[in-house]
Formats: sequence, structure tokens, C-alpha cells
Amino acid sequence: MQGLRSEGTLIDALRPHLLPLSGGASDHDALLGMIGNARFALLGEASHGTAEFYRERIRITRRLITERGFTAVVVEADWPDAWRVNRYVRGRSDDPDAVSALSGFQRFPAWMWRNTEVRDFIEWLREFNRGRPLARQVGFYGMDLYSLYGSIQVVLQYLDRVDPDQARKARARYACFDHADQDSQSYGYGASHGLSPSCEDEAVQQLRDMNRLVATTPPGAGGADNDELFFAQQNARLVRNAEEYYRTMFRGRVSSWNLRDSHMLETVQALDRHLGATGAPSRMALWAHNSHLGDASATQMGELGEWNVGQLMRDRYAADAVLVGFSTHRGWVTAANDWDEPAQRKRVRDGLPGSWEDAFHCVGMDGFMLPLRGNEALRPVANKRRLQRAIGVIYRPETERQSHYFDTRLADQFDAMIHIDETHALEPLDPEGAWTGIEAPETFPSGV
Repeated sequence: MQGLRSEGTLIDALRPHLLPLSGGASDHDALLGMIGNARFALLGEASHGTAEFYRERIRITRRLITERGFTAVVVEADWPDAWRVNRYVRGRSDDPDAVSALSGFQRFPAWMWRNTEVRDFIEWLREFNRGRPLARQVGFYGMDLYSLYGSIQVVLQYLDRVDPDQARKARARYACFDHADQDSQSYGYGASHGLSPSCEDEAVQQLRDMNRLVATTPPGAGGADNDELFFAQQNARLVRNAEEYYRTMFRGRVSSWNLRDSHMLETVQALDRHLGATGAPSRMALWAHNSHLGDASATQMGELGEWNVGQLMRDRYAADAVLVGFSTHRGWVTAANDWDEPAQRKRVRDGLPGSWEDAFHCVGMDGFMLPLRGNEALRPVANKRRLQRAIGVIYRPETERQSHYFDTRLADQFDAMIHIDETHALEPLDPEGAWTGIEAPETFPSGV
């Protein structure tokens, strides 16, 4: 009985603060007002396969670009694959359309970026940039670090074009990785267990050489393009960080998670310096999972020793970074049963009792935004520990409580939360990456 009264108190406290989403042009006025002059808008998602999360992020991002002068979209994706899209949206590639430009995304889960929502946004972004000076175009960038071997090839290809002597030195250094046969995890396992040599020194030395090349290359010298030089330098940085990440992933989750999110922050900072070097400071929309963009110090993750992009951005940029989370109560999601398995359209179970998803459902609105930053009247109830769901590229409803829920203090985790009560599965672009099956509605175990 006490629990029911407590839930009623929470729901009654939430209702006066909720701003309904109707699908209209003014839906996100309050959020844009909250973002104001901040340079970083961190736009999360509670799963990697929900159409509405992508759709709402795109609506917000389009307004940030057209109304607030945002200059970059930085996503939870590999740097080389996203750079191909960046070249397309800025009219600097031979790709005929967005589907082709997104074809670099081949690694599981390809549907995260090769889907209909992103395709349409990429076409919009290319059209927005058309006819605009290069310095005023909006770019599309990745901040993840999984592309160890792909980034090695990019560095070598760039140096082959601009400095064959340096290319030979780089090729000799990166040959250290050849024994793993292009398998990053095999490299990490062997190096971390002493079964094969570590290539840390070689990766560090090559990054130093790339940094020196950047420092000594005037803009446009020798036919080198500043953006392409920066692209190559960032790939060398990625090789150095990915080498450490893959060695560390066999030591434990906390160390590898922290390295990955530190790399994401490092990428954002490098991109910020690059884009701001010739004019006004950059303004960026970051797209990634809630678990990366909400402040980890306000969650169970932080208690385990993990930090993330949201926490690190707040530490460095304070109010200049606005953290926005997303949630849903039920619906469908594109996800796999396990890593590297085919995508399925899977039913999302109703939010568990005692979760934020369940509380948001109980207010009886289809969709809304809940402002949290500076909302002192709501803080006493919004900052109590409560379950929050996180679905990545894998969804296991049979063990949902253990696999997909963790404790959070919402008011410290995000500056705003967007809830859409019932959602739909993201639609992949590729027949081979599309849903291989549709989970039946009544397959959930009853005792979990």
C-alpha cells in the first residue's frame, strides 16, 4: 500500500512539469530554449533500434542547425565510415546518394546507421549544405573506436599520396598488427595474454609522426587538404586508442568502457579544435546511447567505477553541454539475440514496476518532454534512485531485469528527458540486414 501511495505521489509531482509532444513544429521550443547558446547538445536514445528516437533526434538537430547555427553532427559510429558520409553531405564525394554514402557501415550492427531515418536525414543535410561555403557547411562525424584495421589503411593511403617516405615508415610500424589477420579482438587477446607482441609503441610513434606532420604543414601545402590531413591524423589517434582498448577489453568491463568513452571525448575535443580553427567556435549535436550521454556519476554505472561522455563533457564544459535522454514504455525494437546475429523486430516489454518507464507511462500521455535542469520543485522526487531501461544492439527480454535495467538519479543524469510511450522498430536499409523474423507477442516468460 505504501508503494502505491509513493507511485501516486511521483506521478502527481511529474504531471505539472510535462510538456506534451504532438508532432507539431513547436514541439521542441522549450528544449531549444534550454539549449540556448550552449555549444554541445547531447541527444541520447534508450535503444539502438527505435525509429522514434532517431526521428526526434533528427527533428531537434535540424532545428539546431537551421535556427541555432550548429555546425556538426557527431555520432556513435566509426570515424572512417562516418567520414565517407561527411564527404557526401558536403558535396565532396562520388557517391550518388545517401544509401551509397552509408555503405561503409558494414560491421555489426549495420542497421544503427544504415536505416531509413538516417538515410533521409543525410539527404536533407546534403541539400542544406548545397551552395554554402565550405566553412559554413555542417559535417557528419563518428566518435567511436572499433575501426582499428580500417583506420590503419586510411593512414597508409593518405601518406602514400602526400609523403611516400613516411608511408614506408608507417607501413613498417603497422606491420606489427599483421599477425592478427585483421581481427581486432584476436590482436587484443594475444597482446593482453602475452601470446603475441603488443603494438602499443608502434601506434604511439605513428601518432606522434602524424601530429608533427599536422604541425608543420601549412594550409593547402603540397596539395594537401586540411580536412583530409585532419582525417588522417584522427585515424592515427584512433589506432593508438583502439590498440589500448582491445588489449584492455580482456581485463574487465570498467577499464575498456572508460577507455572507449574517453576516446569519444578526445574525438569531440579534436574536432572542436579543428572546426573552430578558422572562425567561430563550433556547435555540435552528439548522438549516442543514453548510457554514453547521461551523466554516469548519477547512475549505477558510476558506482561501479565507470565514467562516460556525458559526465566528462559536464566536467569540462559545464552548462555549455546539455544532456537529453530518451525513453519508451513499450513497442518494438530492431535488435539481435546476440552479437553478430541477424536483426529481428522484437517486442519491447512494458516498463517494469518501479522504473522510470512505468512512471512515465502512468501519467497517461503519448509523448512529452520533462525539463530537469534547474527544476528545483521536481528535484525531491526526480532524484530518487529508480530503475531505467537500456537496450543496446542486443535485447534479451527473458532476462530483462538483469540485462537491461540499472539504477539512476534522473535529475542528475540528464538536463531533460523525452518519453514516447509506444515506439516502433527502426527499419534497416539492407535486405540482408533487415528483420529475419518477428518475435511473437506471447513469447515472454511470465516469471521474470
